[in-house]
Amino acid sequence: MGLTKEEKAEIVTGFGAGDVDTGATAVQVALLTRRITQLTEHFKTHPKDHTSRHGLHRMVGQRRRLMGYLSRTDAATYRNLLEKLNLRK
Repeated sequence: MGLTKEEKAEIVTGFGAGDVDTGATAVQVALLTRRITQLTEHFKTHPKDHTSRHGLHRMVGQRRRLMGYLSRTDAATYRNLLEKLNLRK
């Protein structure tokens, strides 16, 4: 259900400054977005999985907080991330 090593490495190289830049805010947002997308697909077949839904809500909140931080500190990266991940403001 989670991300594979290859998927994580692809996201880190695509959004981070280097291959090991996993702590960058943009990388964290991209990883959360991928997990949120996977869980959303999971709920189409398992609508009564309330425990995982709770985890989904926590991830969405974490992504929201990270995006708020990014918009305050680096507006250009924030706008670029919104466009790349196809997120709403």
